[in-house]
Amino acid sequence: MDINVLESRPAGYAYLLDMMGLTGMPHWHTSFVSSSGTHRSKVQDGTIEDIYPIRYWPGEKVGDHLEFVLKYDGVNLGLLARIFEKVSQDELTEFIKSKPTGKYARRVWFFYEFLTGKQLPVDDLTSGNYVDALEAKDYYTVQNGEKSSRHRIVNNLLGPKSFCPVVRRTEKLAKLDSADLRKRCEDIVTAYPPELLRRALSYLYNKETKSSFEIEHIKPNASRTEKFITSLELAEKEDFCEKERLIELQNRIVDPRFKDSDYRVSQNYVGQTVAYQKEIIHFICPKPDDLQSLMEGLIDSHKRMKVGNVSPVIHAASIAYGFVFLHPFEDGNGRIHRFLIHNILSLQELVPRGLMFPVSAVMLKNPAAYDASLEAFSRPLLQLIDYRLDEMGQMTVENDTACWYQYMDMTAQSEALYEFVTKTIEEELVEELSFLANYDNTKKAIQDIIDMPDRLIDLFIQLCLQNNGSLSARKRSAHFDFLTDEELSAMEQAVKDGYNRPE
Repeated sequence: MDINVLESRPAGYAYLLDMMGLTGMPHWHTSFVSSSGTHRSKVQDGTIEDIYPIRYWPGEKVGDHLEFVLKYDGVNLGLLARIFEKVSQDELTEFIKSKPTGKYARRVWFFYEFLTGKQLPVDDLTSGNYVDALEAKDYYTVQNGEKSSRHRIVNNLLGPKSFCPVVRRTEKLAKLDSADLRKRCEDIVTAYPPELLRRALSYLYNKETKSSFEIEHIKPNASRTEKFITSLELAEKEDFCEKERLIELQNRIVDPRFKDSDYRVSQNYVGQTVAYQKEIIHFICPKPDDLQSLMEGLIDSHKRMKVGNVSPVIHAASIAYGFVFLHPFEDGNGRIHRFLIHNILSLQELVPRGLMFPVSAVMLKNPAAYDASLEAFSRPLLQLIDYRLDEMGQMTVENDTACWYQYMDMTAQSEALYEFVTKTIEEELVEELSFLANYDNTKKAIQDIIDMPDRLIDLFIQLCLQNNGSLSARKRSAHFDFLTDEELSAMEQAVKDGYNRPE
């Protein structure tokens, strides 16, 4: 059909998916070409719809639309993988041979062979400049990626074929400066005495542990709490992102009855029962048969980013969220996901030695933002999975879903983690350290009024803070009937001064 007959028609991914009868995860950019008018854009909820003038129309051929995709729509490995399953090898070969040195044709060629594992009947290139698989100005990439001499492409992707996340350099992430975040941490640290920081660390470990369990509405016993804290203490020293360490970590933090000795072998999902034999499904995990390969890919991706000078926040988001979406264990996945954030931020030296970020506390305070970061992947994924539930609630996934887990766009999760880390540094850490510093000053002021045991001073401050800086008559008679009115008044004033409580 002649394009002039239509007001506008889809181009790029939209054209290819429609032509091949494919569905996929929603892409952040959709293109149309109009028979009239100028270029116009519509931005809504983080997605962009561009309508281009007629001169942009690439034609009817698949190769031309694939080139259009890389120029205007951006790289979506999951959609490309599905398109490459359907494309005619002869047509693709003809397109690549028609532009043997073109950077977009070479990228299409590289991505085809990377994603399918098949080789096209095209001779290796023997000359020409190398180009990056992903444009570093548009995507987060590894530095010093390996060179594919066949395509004269530098593979700077964040992972291998079996698990390769993509993160776009959005306007929000453009503000992400790891050196600046670290400096803000160091400025906070140097503002407090070492002894206070040592005490704060113990408190922050407790807070992070409590928050991580509380997000999942779990009240752990003292033993499980202690085991989680011990693991957090190791997070800044050891790399936990390998199979044996992850299993060991899972065994430490779950109820002993639910320890796993390997990745799960059953189909998992996250849902809630609303009536007898009626479930609302929130998230469907990958098939057990796909899990080994996906987890090997995730661990390889972690190693690749670790040496590839990738921003610590992008690295942590890709691996930690990737982990929870793969859901490799029967229990404990959420806590391990949040643990991995600490582990990676520490290994990549965003967090200064001797400090930890209570990121879970910030997630707990901002549940809508945390849920949105999970649902950005889980909600659209549900539309792509065919499944059935038996009367026992056992799920069977009936279609091939592996590629949606292999090639996640982790931009939304990276943006969310950047917000959580920033809030942790600028609000949570400052708040906790200020509280402890004020506590020390208040305690000293009370000791100058009356020399009583630390236990009672701590209790007095706690009771006053719960009652706007004053001790209630009932609490006074129960715990502090030995104080004179003058001592009580002076001590209450010390608490108010220490915590800037109004009179």
